Amino acid sequence: MINRYDTKKHWYAIHTYSGYEEKVAETIRQRAESLDMNDKIFNVIVPKEKMIEVKNGKRKVVEKRIFQGYVMVEMKMDEASWYMVRNTLSVTGFVGSGTEPTPIEDEEMEKIMKRMGREEPKHKIDFNIGEVVSITDGPFKGFDGSINEIDAQKGKLKVLVNMFGRDTPVELDSLQVKRV
Repeated sequence: MINRYDTKKHWYAIHTYSGYEEKVAETIRQRAESLDMNDKIFNVIVPKEKMIEVKNGKRKVVEKRIFQGYVMVEMKMDEASWYMVRNTLSVTGFVGSGTEPTPIEDEEMEKIMKRMGREEPKHKIDFNIGEVVSITDGPFKGFDGSINEIDAQKGKLKVLVNMFGRDTPVELDSLQVKRV
């Protein structure tokens, strides 16, 4: 199975059935506790980030999984810890080549943690560039236009509105438009 044992702790990605990430993470934590493996399994996370969704005209902050079907485990890899994680219900395997798990690079894990810890939620905008929308609020209410730019960070759209025979760019909040 595992040829090389590493006495240092590393992050590993484990693949799970999609939708079972939270359950798998909790089960691994419980098993590590009950099997007295807290000296081998240190941290189990399901990477998530905050997003702003607009439903029925209302903004709502929700947490979305960054990687569907994956759980990150910080552990010291040996036969017992590998076996315990690998044989947890709904775990399909470690990410790596063959049966040899590959640790996640430290820089990559830092990026994931930074993305998870970001305080400012990203806006979830369900529009595409070029899509025609109708403006529902503000001074341009009732006008139709096509989306020219999307700023997901700010939740803003630039819409080209035809006024006096020419396209005029108008910056709008994503809540101020709807699909035609």
